Amino acid sequence: MAQASEQKPTVETTHDLLIIGGGINGCGIARDAAGRGLSVVLCEKADLAGATSSASTKLFHGGLRYLEYFEFRLVREALIERETLLRAMPHISWPMRFVLPYHKDMRFESDTPTSKLLSLFMPWMKGRRPAWLIRLGLFLYDNLGGRKILPATSTLSLKDQPEGAPLQARFEKAYEYSDCWVEDSRLVILNARDAESRGAQVLTRTEVVSAAVQPDGTWQITVKTEDETKTIRAKMLVNAAGPWVGDVIHDKLRLNSRENVRLVRGSHIVTRKLYDHDKCYFFQGADGRIIFAIPYEQDFTLIGTTDAEHDDPSRAPFCTEEERDYLCAFASQYFERPVTRDDVVWSYSGVRPLYDDGASSATAATRDYTLKVDRSVGAPVLNIFGGKITTYRRLAEAALEHIGTVLPLAKGKWTAGVPLPGGDFAHDGGAQLVADLHRDYPFLTDFWVRRLVRAYGTEARTILGQARSAGDLGHDFGATLTEAEVIWLMTREYARHAEDVLWRRSKLGLRLDEDQTAKLEAWMARNVAEVLRAAE
Repeated sequence: MAQASEQKPTVETTHDLLIIGGGINGCGIARDAAGRGLSVVLCEKADLAGATSSASTKLFHGGLRYLEYFEFRLVREALIERETLLRAMPHISWPMRFVLPYHKDMRFESDTPTSKLLSLFMPWMKGRRPAWLIRLGLFLYDNLGGRKILPATSTLSLKDQPEGAPLQARFEKAYEYSDCWVEDSRLVILNARDAESRGAQVLTRTEVVSAAVQPDGTWQITVKTEDETKTIRAKMLVNAAGPWVGDVIHDKLRLNSRENVRLVRGSHIVTRKLYDHDKCYFFQGADGRIIFAIPYEQDFTLIGTTDAEHDDPSRAPFCTEEERDYLCAFASQYFERPVTRDDVVWSYSGVRPLYDDGASSATAATRDYTLKVDRSVGAPVLNIFGGKITTYRRLAEAALEHIGTVLPLAKGKWTAGVPLPGGDFAHDGGAQLVADLHRDYPFLTDFWVRRLVRAYGTEARTILGQARSAGDLGHDFGATLTEAEVIWLMTREYARHAEDVLWRRSKLGLRLDEDQTAKLEAWMARNVAEVLRAAE
């Protein structure tokens, strides 16, 4: 009998679209395309949101600093999207106020267009960011996007105020503006689920090995899982492989493309909770760069990010000691109590696959997205470069415009305002949802109920079911993670390992110790077949 590795690959029905990459761009395009009647297959070689899309700064924001690069179209689109997305996912995204402390020695990065203009026409400024220019930038930020939900910028005295309490006394004034938080990896999962509910096939742990054009002008794609190798036919490919977009172009598809990707690593640290209020800080450094300090997971503070070149997508990114120390030192320029390496409880790093526009530095490289259709080998492929998590839905719409030139679409744009799973409640209804769940499940602690609502929204009630006590939810893995929730994540959200549950579907990895994590991994491995069979 032939071994499994010697078996001939099987050939499936021809689909309209095969998407390579299960990050936010791939899953967003899959959702939009499936909703327009296309037959869609999405292949992700590991776990959904396993790379860049779970390693962001967790913000839906216009990108205030991009105004200094005159990226007005990108900023305007992102500002408009903030409120569109707030309405569609009020459980995993919510408004946040940002405090920007001001001092007279603030500097621009030397290579921004704004800095160069000021140096030319106001050389006496010597690279400083004057208060009037910051206020002008915030005025544009308030008005470029037609803001309706979020409050406008205000000036804040830091003396004897909660926002000033953790800061050094030299900071007396701040500007306060609005942006939004988002649970980035959960956003990816919910887009994948919604795509699947509309007919898409979402294949995780399925690597695209190669693709070749057939005589009839379609693609034949060879994919490999842990158990088998098979082929899938598709009329068009979408290369949304993130940091590996270049590898797919050159190694998997063998396209002779001159388009290049620029890999930029962004690292973050998570510390113990540094202050008591629920606002974010926007800090500007002496080198002109900026970082955020953000309330995180109720008991922590998130600080980031850095910008550094990353030359090899196969090399896993991590926060280096130099980056950790840089972020600690940067934050310590503002906080009264210095932030030290002993405060750091976790760090993470992601690689942004930016379009290579020839910018002089990683920080200056454009964050805008670029979409390129390549037909050079006889069948179409759409390559996705760059993008921001805030504009993922608009990127998907732009991708469908390109796809629509090749494949017939059953309808036009449809995703604006359509809620993601669990998001079918008012944008300001989170507190009421928490109160209702607390009333109906009184055994839930405050932390537990808030965590469930912010992860699952209205679906939290489905997970809890008829439970009348914590014991009714099965095995307790620690930190409020129960068997009922793990089964949901395995059957509805593609989770297969403890890491999927603890670092992408949630951030409970901050709270479980090594022994608890090992027990969760063992339970999932032991029960995966039975759990999935019961869900069929």
